[in-house]
Amino acid sequence: MKAITTPMKITIIGAGSWGTAMAIHAAKSLINKTEITLCPRLEIQAQALVSDGENKRYLPGIKLPPNLKINALWQDIFTVPNESEHLLVIATPFSGLKKLTEDILSLGKFPKHWIWLCKGIDPDNGKLSHEILSEVFVKHPNSSKVNSGILSGPSFAIEVAKGLPCALTIASSYQELCQLVQNSFHHGNMRIYATDDVVGVELGGAIKNILAIASGIADGLHLGLNARAALITRGMAEMTRLGIAMGAQTETFAGLTGLGDLILTATGDLSRNRRVGLALAQGQSLQEILHNLGHVAEGVRCANAVLELANSHQVDMPIVQAVVKVLEQKLTPQEAVLEIMSRDPRQE
Repeated sequence: MKAITTPMKITIIGAGSWGTAMAIHAAKSLINKTEITLCPRLEIQAQALVSDGENKRYLPGIKLPPNLKINALWQDIFTVPNESEHLLVIATPFSGLKKLTEDILSLGKFPKHWIWLCKGIDPDNGKLSHEILSEVFVKHPNSSKVNSGILSGPSFAIEVAKGLPCALTIASSYQELCQLVQNSFHHGNMRIYATDDVVGVELGGAIKNILAIASGIADGLHLGLNARAALITRGMAEMTRLGIAMGAQTETFAGLTGLGDLILTATGDLSRNRRVGLALAQGQSLQEILHNLGHVAEGVRCANAVLELANSHQVDMPIVQAVVKVLEQKLTPQEAVLEIMSRDPRQE
């Protein structure tokens, strides 16, 4: 296999908190080596980023590196079909992944190497991100040479933007892509590990958001640290059971994108999904919570889809089931706790 060096270009589409943070990290780490472009959705957003020198909406106070390019016209950046030294990073919310992929493929020219940063499961059909992309790719014969994968792990965007230590995992069946991603982002205070377990990494990134809602509910009801530890541990068991049933590797769930991401999201004050749980415990309506949040909480969107996956694979996930009942207002947070605590004893 041809040795892969640092890419000549990195194009990040999506200028939310996470896309901006990764662009900042790459620009600071790869000075004078790589052309790094951050692509917001609208031209007016691009103008604001340039004039302000920061992303005031998502990462206020964090200055953009001077070598980071801003361009809303990402279509103009793709000039050569299947460009091998160009890394495309999709940093949109999960809901925008399919449409953006279709738009990119319709151009007929795009980089060979793609990764996505979003975490979630399609709430309508329970499909993982790689399954959604596979369906899009098969409709575009010119996409046959695309190497794709997901970059995931325990990470709050603000901490990455500040340059604090972070470790992530690139999951892909393409070794060449994994190496390229490591060469692109494994610098400074960021470490990048590699795996071929795409299913496990995607499931971990989605399910931990639901478990974080449960953790927020427990903390909001002042159930104590013992309860939080038990919930995280048993939540890990649920996540692992479903993962194994769907063909994932057991060890993935003990790693960064399983246990690591779950601990961060279930305990960190910056976690949006945990904040949803806290607010539910305080008696706020889900509609009010999401309006005040101002951001996407993927755990809310995909909770029912995960439960349906569990049912279809005959996997018991009582914590996820309890969260779904609270979100659907079938149980109060207090009643959900009682339901879980009244379950019969069993082997661990």
